[in-house]
Amino acid sequence: MRGYPMSKEFNEALGNFITDFAGGGAVRHLASQGLTVSEITEQLDYPLPKAKVAKLVWQYYLDEGIVCLEEPKDYVEKVSYVKEQDAYGKISMRRVVEKIDRADAKYVLVDFGKRMYKDRDAFVKALDGLSEKDRGYVLDLPWPLQEVYHIENERILRIHKMLGKEK
Repeated sequence: MRGYPMSKEFNEALGNFITDFAGGGAVRHLASQGLTVSEITEQLDYPLPKAKVAKLVWQYYLDEGIVCLEEPKDYVEKVSYVKEQDAYGKISMRRVVEKIDRADAKYVLVDFGKRMYKDRDAFVKALDGLSEKDRGYVLDLPWPLQEVYHIENERILRIHKMLGKEK
């Protein structure tokens, strides 16, 4: 009996599911504690490649509104699924959308992806004055080739100050 060929998309989706199941919760938890991608990779018992950890952390930041690809809204929609069982024992999943208020949040515009793409060596050299943790935060994440909004916190303000972009 011949098996059916699996598509590239199916294999990628299956790989993402397995990665998320194996370590996604731990990665998101450690990212919420302020750990960098490198620190998270070292903390995990399950061996996940640094690139996959970076992708999970980036998605977590997008989902939580820590990073926004467009001008931030006053709220972030957080989607989760709840397992429910009816009177006959049938199990189903219900999608729950929670609105997280971000009206008071302030954001800083960053262009790390563009700067890395333009001249990575010069950008890395510009980060030399940062602590290893702040430097790792910038270099480990998969910043897109566009300006993004990053929630204003101590870390991003330190990085901006070092790069000569004080508020």
